[in-house]
Amino acid sequence: MSLSDFELEVMQLFWVHKEASAPQIHKLIEQKRAVKYTTVKTIIDRLEKKHSLKRSRTEGRTIFYAPISEKQTVSTPLIKEFINKVFLGKSRPLAAHILEEEELTLEDIEYLETLLKERKKDLK
Repeated sequence: MSLSDFELEVMQLFWVHKEASAPQIHKLIEQKRAVKYTTVKTIIDRLEKKHSLKRSRTEGRTIFYAPISEKQTVSTPLIKEFINKVFLGKSRPLAAHILEEEELTLEDIEYLETLLKERKKDLK
């Protein structure tokens, strides 16, 4: 599924909040940048047509939406595309960048170590 940057931004909010109305999403986005309500509503309508969102309930005239697609379903192809574009399809430079350049907590490092141990088991 192909999503624009703005559609992805809106989906991120739905993944965090699980359910929201267009006015609620508009208020959240408006905290970061100026955007009209109609623009946000148009994006929500597009996401509904793309089967990323569904109408979950109504309260009076207010429609609430919930995500249909899981974050991983959307993020995995985007990450693969990023690796292809930026690192020519090689994941090692990305992993090295994360380890060398990003500020990782001890918890982050322990999580990565756990993933690596699991991966090693799968290769044996």
